[in-house]
Amino acid sequence: MPQAPSTKYQVRDTSYPRLETHMIDLTIHEGPLEQALQRARERNIIIPTFAQQRDPRLIPGAIKEKLRGVGLWDLDPINLFRITWKNEPVSSGGGFGGVNFIEYPKELTGIDARVVSLVGKWFPTGAHKVGAAFGCLVPRLVTGQFDPTTQKAVWPSTGNYCRGGAYDSHLLACDSVAILPEGMSKERFDWLAKVAGEVIATPGTESNVKEIFDKTWELKASGEDVVIFNQFDEFGNYLWHYTITGPAMAEVIEQVLGAGDRYRGLALTTGSAGTIASGDYLKQQYPTSKIVASEALQCPTLLENGFGSHRIEGIGDKHVPWIHNAKNTDFITAIDDEATMQLLRLFNEPTGQEYLVERGVAAEFVEELPLLGISSIANMLSSIKFAKWNEMNRSDLVITVATDSVEMYGSRLEELNEQRGAFTREDAVVAYERYLMGTTTDAMVELDYWGRKRIHNLKYYTWVEQQGKTYEEIQAQWYDDDYWASIQSEVGEMDRRIEAFNEKSGLLAKLDN
Repeated sequence: MPQAPSTKYQVRDTSYPRLETHMIDLTIHEGPLEQALQRARERNIIIPTFAQQRDPRLIPGAIKEKLRGVGLWDLDPINLFRITWKNEPVSSGGGFGGVNFIEYPKELTGIDARVVSLVGKWFPTGAHKVGAAFGCLVPRLVTGQFDPTTQKAVWPSTGNYCRGGAYDSHLLACDSVAILPEGMSKERFDWLAKVAGEVIATPGTESNVKEIFDKTWELKASGEDVVIFNQFDEFGNYLWHYTITGPAMAEVIEQVLGAGDRYRGLALTTGSAGTIASGDYLKQQYPTSKIVASEALQCPTLLENGFGSHRIEGIGDKHVPWIHNAKNTDFITAIDDEATMQLLRLFNEPTGQEYLVERGVAAEFVEELPLLGISSIANMLSSIKFAKWNEMNRSDLVITVATDSVEMYGSRLEELNEQRGAFTREDAVVAYERYLMGTTTDAMVELDYWGRKRIHNLKYYTWVEQQGKTYEEIQAQWYDDDYWASIQSEVGEMDRRIEAFNEKSGLLAKLDN
């Protein structure tokens, strides 16, 4: 076994063997694969490739025609083809177009730099995590590593990922178990009760990730035939965002950049570190661009090696995800969860919306603000902090994501009204001035080499000590220059496996007849 570096400043130990275990396993298991194929034939399941999700123009015309009669959230296998950023923004019968995005006006951000955000509402389930879950389940299904006739797909999550996993499982005719903290929004639980085979609520809220992990170990030990799709260590999550979200962002950047404009970077709450993989793609296209990883100020794990609980639902904390490429991260910032709660009300209560119009925000844009859920607001604030730190001007562009919409948080607005009273004009003034115009660059750090390595090293305590990862692989993540590139290169072979699955099922051929 290779020896650990003896000092902080020792150079890379080139004796580390080239690891292959971190790559997405696409080995064929013939018996379970035949079971999966038979289930697909029975349920009329055709699986889209990553290439089709990235560019829906590649989707067969017969499938597009079928989608005209299907709702965006319908539990119909044909909706697998709607796992893309390019759905027509309608609730039913839509086709495909450009990437769904919005640009925040200066009257809202208070900065000269431009901030654009991809919009997740127009995915099935209303959140882009349905794509991350697809990236984790489908490779195992099309290789026979997951048998939908005998095994259960377990989706541990702090929110939208387990919703996406339950939805994908239903469309792919797999039994599912959704695990999420009991303190998450009522809307999530109500929806999961109708879609997931089983829902398990673990103690705590979005900060209680270890409790979710503990429940997965308990299920493994129970003797049930389960497969755990842990978003925090499944590289299918990373690969889906690198391959689908990254190029979608690049399309938007090219669309909105003017002559002399500069794309400066991506700002995102890290959560499972899936979405932030898009930054790895963008850095390859724009080498001078930066990646900003954001978290809740009340749980500053990356910023201060800290802990705590907060209200920015769904982002997960108190550990560094295994799939976070810390070596490619440039900034860390933290957002006060009170800011997100105040702005959730400002953006959605009539009094708040009226005040925004008074302050010069176009009424047409105010109508778009319900596209932002809680973590989406945190992403917007992170972008503003990034722009202020770097003193950006009107030629600079920052990109981020609106993961989900207020559709998932109506109960939170009701709770806030019960706890604090009706949202008044005075409340709107405070929210706007303090939490938008008053955004500062506190709780922020620009990382050097050792700052990045500090964050990477935090993975050891969760993943090697607790979750069974190896010392060799955590070292390879940092020292092996090909580690992340080898994962990115898997998409071509994965698509070939999907195409072979569809060919064997015979369903695509029937479409052409």
